[in-house]
Amino acid sequence: MNSQPFNLPGQFFKGNLHTHCTESDGDYSAEEVVKRYRQQGYDFLALSDHFLERYDYPITDTRPYRSNRFTTLIATELHVGKTLNDEVWHILAVGIPLDFDPPQENEDIVAISTRAANLGAFIGIVHPTWYGLQPEDARILPFAHAIEIYNHGAEVENDRGDGWSLCDVLLNEGHRVFAYATDDAHHMTHDAFGGWIHVKAENLDPESILHGIKSGHFYSSQGPYIHNIRIEDNDVVVDCSPASVVIISGRGSRSTKEMGNGLTRARLPLVKI
Repeated sequence: MNSQPFNLPGQFFKGNLHTHCTESDGDYSAEEVVKRYRQQGYDFLALSDHFLERYDYPITDTRPYRSNRFTTLIATELHVGKTLNDEVWHILAVGIPLDFDPPQENEDIVAISTRAANLGAFIGIVHPTWYGLQPEDARILPFAHAIEIYNHGAEVENDRGDGWSLCDVLLNEGHRVFAYATDDAHHMTHDAFGGWIHVKAENLDPESILHGIKSGHFYSSQGPYIHNIRIEDNDVVVDCSPASVVIISGRGSRSTKEMGNGLTRARLPLVKI
C-alpha cells in the first residue's frame, strides 16, 4: 500500500500510453491523434509507433503539440526477436529519447529493453493475451514496470484485450509489477477511448507524469473513478464513483466483494474467514 497515490500531493491526470499514428501503421497524423485525445478530455498522450525498419525506426516527436493544459510523452513500441510461440516481441517504452538508436547487431529484446530502461524509460509488457505471450517470456524481463492488463484495440478487434492472467502469475511469484490499461488505437474509431490511466502528479509536465507512472502512482480505468483506497484496522476501504460491485482480489483465489446500487464506499475485510 506504500505506493498508493491517493494521499500524495498533486492531482490526477488522465492519459493513454499506447497509440499509433501515420509514422507507423496508424490512420491519422500525430497532430490529429493528439487533437482527438485532447478533445476527449485527456491530459496527456504517448504516441508509441512501431520501432521497425520498414517505418524507418520512428520515434514520433509530439513536443509541438504540448500546452499548459495537455502534454505528451515520447514513446515507441520495440520489436526485436521472437517469443516462445514464434511471434515478434512487442514492448512499450515510454519516456524514450528522440535519438534512441535502432537495434544493434545481435541485440535481443532483453538487451534493447534494458537499453531503453537505462535511459529512463517506463517499460510495459503489452497485450500479452493478444499474441499468446507466456509467463516464461515475461520472466526474462524482470525490470519491466508493468503489464498491460487491458488493451482496448485487442478487445474490440478479437476479444483478447485482457492481460490480468499474466499479471496475476507474476504477482503471485513475487514480482513487483504494476497494471495499466490503454487503447493501442490505430483507427481512432472503435479502438479508441476505451481504457486509460489516472496518474497522480504535482504538475502536468512530461517529467512529473513519467515519474508518477514509473513509481506506480496511478490506477487504471474504463470509466469508474477511484477517489481513495486505505486500510482501517483489518479492512480495505474503497471510495469511488457510483458502482454496483466493488471487488478486492488478492493472491490465488483470495477475493471479497460488496454489491449494491450506487455504491460509493465499500469496506472489505483483509482476512478471509
